[in-house]
Amino acid sequence: MIGIFHVFMWYFLLILYMGQIKGVFGTYEPITYKTGCSLWGVIFIVAGVSMIRAARHPTQGVITFALIMNIFCIIVAVIASILTTIELSSFNSVSYRNYGQAKLGREVSRILLISYPLEFSIALAYSIFGCSRHHNEDTLTAVTEEAESSF
Repeated sequence: MIGIFHVFMWYFLLILYMGQIKGVFGTYEPITYKTGCSLWGVIFIVAGVSMIRAARHPTQGVITFALIMNIFCIIVAVIASILTTIELSSFNSVSYRNYGQAKLGREVSRILLISYPLEFSIALAYSIFGCSRHHNEDTLTAVTEEAESSF
């Protein structure tokens, strides 16, 4: 759901920034907009789907894919947090016609900055749980195989 929220916010920012008027001081194009940082929510969506699939059909390949996607989500969340922090730390003056759009875009970036640590913590928790569950399943099968072989 966080991924869907990010994709919708990217669409909102796309409409917001495309509607800017070229002025004396130019338009406001932050680094997160140029890199499509909010569109990275697609990665969060794929990771969520892979976690659901791993919970319903726990095979070795699906669990490994879910773990890889969660690690990738952690990396993306950290990079997005850094880019958003860089964006919010500097603000160059823009044309007075675009000031309201720039201000609204920065508020959206602040909201997204709150959701990145949430995504980071969810992906980290599922990665740790997935590794421990996978490790315990290997241990349990090894113990059962030993018990069956002793008879």
